[in-house]
Amino acid sequence: MDLLANTVRPYAWGSTTAIPELLGTEPTGEPQAELWMGAHPGAPSRIDRGGGETPLSEVIAADPEGELGRATVEAFGPRLPFLFKVLAAASPLSLQVHPDLTQAKEGFADEEERGVPADAPHRNYKDANHKPELVCALAPFTGLCGFRAPDETAALLDALGVDGLKPYADILRARPRDEALSEVLTAVLTADRKAIGETVGAAAEAVRSLADGDGPYTRDCAAYAGIADHYPDDPGVLAALLLNVVRLAPGEALYLGAGVPHAYLEGLGVELMANSDNVLRCGLTPKHVDVPELLRVVRFEPTEPEVLRPRTASNGEQVYSTPVDEFRLTRHVLTPEDEPRLLDDRAPQILLCTDGEAVLRETGPTDADGDGAELTLTGGRSAFVRAGERVTITGSGTLFRATVAL
Repeated sequence: MDLLANTVRPYAWGSTTAIPELLGTEPTGEPQAELWMGAHPGAPSRIDRGGGETPLSEVIAADPEGELGRATVEAFGPRLPFLFKVLAAASPLSLQVHPDLTQAKEGFADEEERGVPADAPHRNYKDANHKPELVCALAPFTGLCGFRAPDETAALLDALGVDGLKPYADILRARPRDEALSEVLTAVLTADRKAIGETVGAAAEAVRSLADGDGPYTRDCAAYAGIADHYPDDPGVLAALLLNVVRLAPGEALYLGAGVPHAYLEGLGVELMANSDNVLRCGLTPKHVDVPELLRVVRFEPTEPEVLRPRTASNGEQVYSTPVDEFRLTRHVLTPEDEPRLLDDRAPQILLCTDGEAVLRETGPTDADGDGAELTLTGGRSAFVRAGERVTITGSGTLFRATVAL
């Protein structure tokens, strides 16, 4: 078992207090948006096995099978296939989509061939991997996910009463669903920013007005009003109106597959994803928006977001089911009365305590308590457990477990 030293990413949308409160540290006054746990080259965790801190990515590269296990290496190559995060959003993240595996490989190869620098602001593909992801709320969490049914969005646009939105409502009613969504999103993102500015401003005022009322659109318009407050001149405000508003209670989760437009708006959660940083932005950001490539990747399909609640296995482990193999998220709610729980050791694991404390203990070749090394995790602390390393857990608190779905 290795205690992880992790990097906090200070993105502008991050909360100044949520991650410090989780870690029990003093706020710095600066935003602290994401705590990264894993071996992604952008900010790998660090471990110390006696010779000083070493990036986990280097430790894995030196002995992939010893750290990850043969099955993981055969399935995903000699690298940790997932990235685990704590995400703390105080304001909306960019509206975005992620490519599927084929699109990522093609896009990465194309940009490599054209010599686009890896750190270029207009680069779309940082790697050749897809980025399915799962977010699980630690506190009330709000986001946008997937296109609402076009006729329902047309009704919302009618309710806003903005002249500039009427052509979009007409398209949403007149065209086949996929075609309508594509046409409206394309029109919004390719419009002259100055010309569409009046409609963006009027829409912002309209959602604020409905948010103050007591009607069928009140709660959704409160979310859209928050977006407009942070991005008052961004056409992404109009793009956001096409999407479902999703609210998660603590312990609830949301899975996001390829091509699904989404944005996290506010809240604290754990996020588990394939080990990739490929993002194509649709708006709500000063960063590069590649509209043609975005439209190639987006899936123009109305969806009803599915809020995931865990199923409980026989050993008390709560499992969040997703359709991908690169990662698997589970949760243990530990009480002092529990018997030690033995963790599956077939794949590498990252264990994160989010409240209370969890005691990790190395054990021998049987399920009985071992007398090996012991490591106690408290809020916000995490550990890496190599494949094949048998560990039991006890304690009083909540422990999230990120591993591979073998």
